[in-house]
Amino acid sequence: MADAARPAAAPTGLLPADHPSHRLSDSRYLRAARCQPTERVPVWFQRQAGRSLPEYRALRGEGSILDAIADPHIAAEITLQPVRRYGVDAAVLFSDIVVPAAAVGFGIDIVPGVGPVAAEPFRSRADLGRLPLLDADVHTAHVLDTVRLACAELAVPLVGFAGAPFTVASYLIEGRPSRQHLATKSLMHTDPKLWHDLMERLAAIAVASMRSQVLAGASAVQLFDSWAGILSPDDYAAFVAPHSTRVFDELADLGVPRAHFGVGTGELLDQMALTGADVVGVDWRVRLDVARRRVGEGVALQGNLDPALCVAGWPAARVAADRILEQGTQRPGFIFNLGHGVLPETDPAVLEQLTHHVQAYLPPQAHQHP
Repeated sequence: MADAARPAAAPTGLLPADHPSHRLSDSRYLRAARCQPTERVPVWFQRQAGRSLPEYRALRGEGSILDAIADPHIAAEITLQPVRRYGVDAAVLFSDIVVPAAAVGFGIDIVPGVGPVAAEPFRSRADLGRLPLLDADVHTAHVLDTVRLACAELAVPLVGFAGAPFTVASYLIEGRPSRQHLATKSLMHTDPKLWHDLMERLAAIAVASMRSQVLAGASAVQLFDSWAGILSPDDYAAFVAPHSTRVFDELADLGVPRAHFGVGTGELLDQMALTGADVVGVDWRVRLDVARRRVGEGVALQGNLDPALCVAGWPAARVAADRILEQGTQRPGFIFNLGHGVLPETDPAVLEQLTHHVQAYLPPQAHQHP
């Protein structure tokens, strides 16, 4: 979906201009991610692949989500479904942030109604041996096949992703989703050497995973630090930011946009931007104009409609969407999204209306850059 009368955005990095990951470099989403003007606002939704779609439930059936991810033809089809239904400006790979840890043999599953569960949580230095470095061509070859299959069909960019070291560590240490993250914080503060060694290992796995996705054709990547918002700014700076920075640094040579997202991270947005992300996701708790001041110039914003308002229905979603569009489009570099993922209770018709509504909106920059 290239914007008319715009010169093509020149790809950078080690990959040649004709590499599949650069094929759609002039698309709305990639332009906005690079803070370049777009005539229309790009829109996509986190967790758009699956969740609320009846065609997803019919295809996946009752099996484990890991079983669906392991079948490239099913995973590619699920990746494509929301693009066909909604007409969004980017696809997101159908996978999960614990897939690399599961693939290297740590021993973690995704339990329906619960989430990631490790039968034997990470407890000691010996457990580092359960996290060998990721060889993507061997451990996650099915994911790369999914990327290739999806990219062959897509006319919009594919966003690949990985779990940030902190969030993946929290699942491995707690053994299941947690509200308090007591075991995680305890390890962080009582054995900082082991903590940083674990984070180094998980950072390397995230780099290998996202790098392989780009080499297979993904046009951008997003690092999900879903639970970083439970940390104080000081703990984030000392125990998390250096490892997220490493991830972004080691992907910089690919020349694709790198996004960063967490929930409840309003007080961390300035630090998240300093990790090297090109795009910072914002949840619904922070106004976009406030987020812009915290993030600074030269970084695109993504967000930030409360997913609950899509469940509330189109009238409620539209009012909030208009406010977000007004705030987000004061400068180039805005991608409309939800402030977290699509909720299973969402009526797909609301997301379809929302997509069309956002794409019909004419941002102020369109008047300034005919």
